[in-house]
Amino acid sequence: MAMNEALLPEFDQEVAHTRKTLERIPNDKFAWKPHEKSMSLGNLASHLAALPSWTVPTLEQDSLDLTPATGAPLRPEPPKSRDEVLEKFDSNVTAARAVLASAKDEQLRALWSLFSNGKKLFTLPRAAVLRSFVINHMIHHRAQLGVYLRLNNVPVPAIYGPSADEGTF
Repeated sequence: MAMNEALLPEFDQEVAHTRKTLERIPNDKFAWKPHEKSMSLGNLASHLAALPSWTVPTLEQDSLDLTPATGAPLRPEPPKSRDEVLEKFDSNVTAARAVLASAKDEQLRALWSLFSNGKKLFTLPRAAVLRSFVINHMIHHRAQLGVYLRLNNVPVPAIYGPSADEGTF
């Protein structure tokens, strides 16, 4: 089995779970924060919507600098509504899935580096970057969003098993 064929089912499953969670975000709580040091719900949702897009530079470039010395940092305009979040997420998932579906094993084994302001943060095989920096990162922030939902009395969806709000998958 090709490496991309092994990654695609996991990607598809986690994307579906993430979309189900994003569908719950309340439009009137985008500025809400559980703590002064926390991201706002809107910024967290925006970050989750952007995470699948990181698949494209991971597979099409040798590296990425999050804060390049020249030019602006990679900070997209944040969505202002649940519909905008879902539209951005769906668009990013479509592009990510297409590039992952066409990825070859040699490409997924090749090393990729992440930089910030010219400083190397890490170098890993692209497949490992997809698992950790894209998929696992999405899972992490999806769980964080689940806590935000709970604290705002929004029903939390069942993901890997029933939630307190949904007794079934």
